[in-house]
Amino acid sequence: MTHPTRRLAVIALACTATLGFAQSTSGEIRIAHVYDKTGPLEAYAKQTHTGLMMGLNYATGGTMAVNGKKLVVIEKDSQFKPDVGRAQLAAAYADDKADIAIGPTGSGVALAMLPVAEEYKKILLVEPAVADSITGDKWNKYIFRTGRNSSQDAISNAVALDKAGTTIATLAQDYAFGRDGVKAFKEAVKNAKIVHEEYLPTNTTDFTAGAQRLIDKLKDQPGRKIIWIIWAGAGNPFKIADLDLKRYNIEIATGGNILPAMTAYKQFPGMEGASYYYFGLPKNPVNDALVAEHYRQFKTPPDFFTAGGFSAAMAVVTALKKTGGDTNTNKLISTMEGMSFDTPKGKMTFRKEDHQAMQSMYHFKIKVDPAFAWGVPELVREIKPEDMDIPIRNKR
Repeated sequence: MTHPTRRLAVIALACTATLGFAQSTSGEIRIAHVYDKTGPLEAYAKQTHTGLMMGLNYATGGTMAVNGKKLVVIEKDSQFKPDVGRAQLAAAYADDKADIAIGPTGSGVALAMLPVAEEYKKILLVEPAVADSITGDKWNKYIFRTGRNSSQDAISNAVALDKAGTTIATLAQDYAFGRDGVKAFKEAVKNAKIVHEEYLPTNTTDFTAGAQRLIDKLKDQPGRKIIWIIWAGAGNPFKIADLDLKRYNIEIATGGNILPAMTAYKQFPGMEGASYYYFGLPKNPVNDALVAEHYRQFKTPPDFFTAGGFSAAMAVVTALKKTGGDTNTNKLISTMEGMSFDTPKGKMTFRKEDHQAMQSMYHFKIKVDPAFAWGVPELVREIKPEDMDIPIRNKR
């Protein structure tokens, strides 16, 4: 709690500074990127920021301005810590006078940040944190999300795997991302049978005990047997393949991931799943531009979260162009509800009911190509928004 006299002093100071501050920033639109720049999801966070900056540049035609107002991006490190994320977002809105915020990477951090957006009555565009609860029971009207949610991940993977005569066990991390993901997957599976859920700590490196439990549940089942893995960050759950799963005819399935993590997919030619993004899958001008620019700057293709950052930028600039550069929160909310915008994945639309971006996912099969260090996801089919019945979970 701030001491009452101190709080009055702060308010007085703010009032005297407002006039000068309004003059100095009236020609600016201030965007805070609050993301897990350090911590276990650092690789994802870095990609998101790269994509965000590329996307803002692309969406503004290289001017980094909308309607004559300069876009100013303020970086904040949430360190994969919920309390830090909460404090950094509050500082971004209060001290840095951010008009809109984007982030974070981890779902636990995002959940801590949601009430801050409501308190300051400013938009938080969630990218890429995935937990359903972000646009579900913990949602408020200031929250939008360009990132996919657990249901989109789960339902698209169910489209790829949900066949009669198939038995599935799940392996996930024991926090919001893993538990929400499995919950949504179980709801989406209608034909296959799910016999076991295995949750392990996020920092697990030895998967032997967990794998043994999975094998014990699956080995005597008839028909096709699959371990569906949902994992983020450090640790390589694909090591469980070393435990002679082939002996029991047990397959591994998973969603897409960043390219370094997909080197493990080379062991599994023919593995099926559904991905949020892989640079070779979508065919549209925005993705072409992202891929070309990323190769130009880094001599590598853009990755999973680069596309997400780019999509967030496209959403923000599309909204600001529609408001003529006006950052009034209520005007932005009414503009963004139901708004469609172009992204590297094609068209996305913010659903009015929960502000979740409806978007395509990609059913893939892994192919081994010596030209690539990772298992290459070949498109089986694009799963369009209308092919997925994504539940509205926010009780609005």
